[in-house]
Amino acid sequence: MKARLREHYVTTVVPALTKEFGYTNTNAVPRLDKVTVNIGLGEATQNPKLIDGAVAEMASICGQKPVITKARKSIAAFKLREGMSIGCMVTLRGQRMYEFLDRLMNVALPRVRDFRGVSSKSFDGRGNYTLGLKDQFIFPEISYEKVEKVKGMNVSITTTAGTDAEALSLLKHLGMPFRQN
Repeated sequence: MKARLREHYVTTVVPALTKEFGYTNTNAVPRLDKVTVNIGLGEATQNPKLIDGAVAEMASICGQKPVITKARKSIAAFKLREGMSIGCMVTLRGQRMYEFLDRLMNVALPRVRDFRGVSSKSFDGRGNYTLGLKDQFIFPEISYEKVEKVKGMNVSITTTAGTDAEALSLLKHLGMPFRQN
């Protein structure tokens, strides 16, 4: 079974981008490469059990088991030692990536209070987009009773686009709700 967003990309987005930017080859059309979801938990230095909750929540949100990230350096001011667990991350590709983005754009983001769209200025100059979420409750998979701490997360969307304009157009055609400036 193909993901709904992937079907939309093939049938609608590729012809629209080909017409807009004048691509002669369909392989030159920008596409989604991967989506990386990251939760950083600096408080895990005092309470290591926070990592377990974050791993379980991220696994239910993304449908894939996250990797626990470790500290690379010791920082005395933060009471941080090298090798301590300080967060978790998931890299999504293929069908899981399309399903996650579909749920993010059509279910989770509209549930944000006073939502007026995401910023179109969060591109990195190479066609990649990063979005910060303040809490995990916007995803319907998370229940209020089981959460011990509100955790924010970063969602990085990596595309094959060479410029920010191409990536912006790609994400707009896919249905990312950008703010009207």
